[in-house]
Amino acid sequence: MSNKKENFFENVYEVVKLIPEGRVTSYGAIASYLGAKGSARMVGWALIASQPFTRIPAHRVVNRAGMLTGKQHFEAGNAMQERLEQEGVKVENDQVVNFDKLFWDPSKELL
Repeated sequence: MSNKKENFFENVYEVVKLIPEGRVTSYGAIASYLGAKGSARMVGWALIASQPFTRIPAHRVVNRAGMLTGKQHFEAGNAMQERLEQEGVKVENDQVVNFDKLFWDPSKELL
């Protein structure tokens, strides 16, 4: 079972590394793409575990409404928002502005 979980986490990391700069996706979209619909929370756990690995742009993954729900897992309170804003993504009140326009759907983009 542990091996299956580790493989899932690695698969999450590979998808997250493909999110273009200046775009965002959701935990659920990644889970669906990986054939694990309903496992958005597990995607979140994978991203929490990825924090020691700076090559994983976990800041580009938000909840289905565009909220920065994972921000407390970054090294500083505003690190997630700051990283997004450095890429041109506007954030107000922990919400990605123009979320629908910036949303990157791996199921459509990674055919």
